[in-house]
Amino acid sequence: MIQVSETAKKRVITMMEDDGFDSSKDYVRVGVKSGGCSGLSYELKFDNKITESDKIFEDNEVRILVDKKSFLYLVGTVLEYSGGLNGKGFVFNNPNAQRTCGCGESFSL
Repeated sequence: MIQVSETAKKRVITMMEDDGFDSSKDYVRVGVKSGGCSGLSYELKFDNKITESDKIFEDNEVRILVDKKSFLYLVGTVLEYSGGLNGKGFVFNNPNAQRTCGCGESFSL
């Protein structure tokens, strides 16, 4: 399962509405792809289509889609949002990552 912090929830709902999505019906698609300075990088986008390979979760009023392959890398991850002086953006607190890059956008196992 993927969890969503309160600050991430607020930001996700605002961004979804700004992009024309409905947070009560549509999804946040979370995934992993090859690339980034540590080998794997996170993907985050809005979606309204479910595929056969998707797992569906809901946490803190946010509906989440994760493809089965990415799910293996993301089990137990907490999606947070940081708006501090060191930069703004979503942060993946992934207990499976053994190494992350300085920007937090990529990781390795």
